[in-house]
This record gives sequence, C-alpha cells and structure tokens, in this order.
Amino acid sequence: MSAEPRINDRIRVPEVRLVGPSGEQVGIVPLAKALELAQEYDLDLVEVAANARPPVCKLMDYGKFKYESAMKAREARKNQAHTVIKEMKLRPKIDPHDYDTKKGHVVRFLKQGDKVKITIMFRGREQSRPELGYRLLQRLAEDVQDLGFVESNPKQDGRNMIMVLGPHKKKTEAMAEAREAAAARKAERQGGTSGEDTADTPSEAQTEAPAEA
Repeated sequence: MSAEPRINDRIRVPEVRLVGPSGEQVGIVPLAKALELAQEYDLDLVEVAANARPPVCKLMDYGKFKYESAMKAREARKNQAHTVIKEMKLRPKIDPHDYDTKKGHVVRFLKQGDKVKITIMFRGREQSRPELGYRLLQRLAEDVQDLGFVESNPKQDGRNMIMVLGPHKKKTEAMAEAREAAAARKAERQGGTSGEDTADTPSEAQTEAPAEA
C-alpha cells in the first residue's frame, strides 16, 4: 500500500471534515465544496486522517509540504548519532610504550562517544595466567575512568579475555563538542591571520614624511 495520502480528485467520499490553510476548522462540507475551495485558494485538498468519520482533509500546497517534510527527514538523519563499538587488542605482557599508545586510542574513542571492546590475546603458556589479562584490563579501566566506565566486566572467551568500556558522554554530546572545538580553531586561525595583516600594514603616522625645517 502507498504511504502517500489521497489528494484532490483521488479522494472518494461524499463529505469531509475540512481544515483551512491556517489550521482553522471549516467544518463538515461536501467533497465538491471542499474541492471548489481548494481551487479558489490555489491549493490542494489533502486527506490527512483517512480513518476518521468523515475523513479529515486540509487545504495546503502539497508539493511544498512534501519538500519541507523531506528536508526535515534529511536533517534528522544527518544529526542522528550511532554509537560505534571500536576494538583494541592487547597482549598480557605488553611493554609500557605500546600500552601508552593503545591507551591513547582508547581515550580518543571514548572522547568521541564510542564504546571500546578491549581484547586481551593469550598465546601459548600465557593461557595458564589469565590473571595477567585481568589485571591489565583493570589498570586500563582505572586509567580512563574519567572518560568511560566498565560496561561489560572482563570475561574469558577461548584464548581471549574481553571487556567493554562505555563512554560517559553520549555520542550526540561528543559530536556537538567536536563541532564547537573545530569552529573555535577556525576562528582562532582567522583571528591570527587578521592580526598578522594588521601588523604588516604601516600606519598613517608611520608613512607620513617628516616636515621640512
């Protein structure tokens, strides 16, 4: 079935409850009268509540209505935030430099409002020392506690141990902050450029020739 409402001559009922262009209630009128009013206003007669008895119809510019509705839906999709689950893999005996690098990525993901799945990979004899992975996950959770929380506690999954961190900030908040920061950086760059131009331009007093004695 089509989601499009019936308009004008496609409406097949003897009478309708008519709503005017500004939302005013006209009342129940014959269909022919409603179509006549639509022609007078140079508008469309649009069925907005087909299941009512009688159906409710409104006088409007249907083409403009469809365009505005499409634009609103597009803007809503544009602003819609989807939480993404990032993944970071670590070894139980990771060296300090690599740990700091991996932690930096986790921090960035959490700041962006994304969840992070942390996977500790055990190999060989490491599988008999699960406490190494557990302590590493605890350490990481404590290091990023200002940005995220443990959403799923560490658990063994075959040769791996998995923990999920969730961000304190919602994705929409993180996106808004990122846009504000980008706008601030842009304004700062433009301000710096403007200042340089002003400094390079000699003033009227500087360019004025000295008076003859």
